[in-house]
Amino acid sequence: MANANPTVQGILKAATVLENVIERTPLKYNQFLSEECKANVYLKREDLQVVRSYKIRGAYTFMAQLSSKQKKQGVVCSSAGNHAQGFALSCSLLKIKGTVFMPVTTPKQKVNSVARLGKQYVDIVLHGDTYDDAKSAALKYVQKENKIFVPPFDHPLIIEGQGTVAVEILEQMGKEKIDYLFAPIGGGGLAAGLITYFKEVSPHTKIIGVEPKGAPAMQESIAKNKVITLDKIDNFVDGAAVKQVGFHTFPICRDGLTDMLLIPEGAVCTRILQLYNQDAIVAEPAGALSIAALGFYKEYLKGKNVVCILSGGNNDIERMPDIKERSLIFEGLKHYFIIKFPQRSGALRQFVNKVLSENDDITLFEYTKKNSKESGPALVGIEQKNREDYEALLARMKKYKVDFIPLQENPMLFNFLI
Repeated sequence: MANANPTVQGILKAATVLENVIERTPLKYNQFLSEECKANVYLKREDLQVVRSYKIRGAYTFMAQLSSKQKKQGVVCSSAGNHAQGFALSCSLLKIKGTVFMPVTTPKQKVNSVARLGKQYVDIVLHGDTYDDAKSAALKYVQKENKIFVPPFDHPLIIEGQGTVAVEILEQMGKEKIDYLFAPIGGGGLAAGLITYFKEVSPHTKIIGVEPKGAPAMQESIAKNKVITLDKIDNFVDGAAVKQVGFHTFPICRDGLTDMLLIPEGAVCTRILQLYNQDAIVAEPAGALSIAALGFYKEYLKGKNVVCILSGGNNDIERMPDIKERSLIFEGLKHYFIIKFPQRSGALRQFVNKVLSENDDITLFEYTKKNSKESGPALVGIEQKNREDYEALLARMKKYKVDFIPLQENPMLFNFLI
């Protein structure tokens, strides 16, 4: 059904298969990012794809090449969202019955989109807290019901389908050479497809893989020179948070990536807000991952032609308060404390009048008075205008002998209370 390894010929074939199915998404010069990096920064807008991510490319390529017998068996996938949407639309277009296993934690917007795109051809099963939990349940179902599993990244046909992004980028850039290409990595399918094509057609381009700091499966695998399974991950960048990368994708990424970057989730949130405020672009966390990496790589980019894959735009509006909160904390503009206030009249007034400045705003205050004690702890959240205001706040708290614990310095307590 496919070559043992993805090839340039396979990617070009996939481009033909997808010709009347997907959008040829634009490659857009971004002035704000270009000025920030003193480079020519282009965004490959896969968020404008027909299912608002590149995942349709791999799913349709795989399913279109199934035999008639296999199509009648029915297909199954596991996904945190975007692969499921590409899978669902492919089922509908090819008229194949499919079942999607998704983590319980998948944003509601993505679950609803899968149902809408798949129409009567797709059933949805919510199972487990992570992509890997959903995958395990899906594989058991495949064995029991004799179905065809459509992997999100770890198959040559999937890699070739996702690699069609590279074909479009190089055609759209024309004679302009690409110095750096930033690619988000979850399981590694997109990056492996990009590497396969660029290695032959544009070998001078440096390809930088980007993972969320809370889910460094590819980075750890490359470090140990084998596919490893992470014990736990941060699911916030849900489209790129996997415990294990692909066995097909790993050697391609290990041998073909120029560099690997791990990006803090808070930095991704800051980029999401910037993209929306500057260019009215709605990016999901995984979609903004490669763009967030620019801030950590600027010293190499001056005067260069740079392409970032904006891989998806399936962001649930209900997540925006959390995104803003994570961004403020990462930027050093929001802080949480446990403060022990003396249980006497005027203690809070003194804190507000003497300790807080005009740049400090209380955004959270939880306190319960207990008459049997001399002091009582309060959970206090303070938002500031400038990063440097924090040290001044700490100095005033010490000057006025405030009994406090900064929660950011105690991750376990912070995650429990906030």
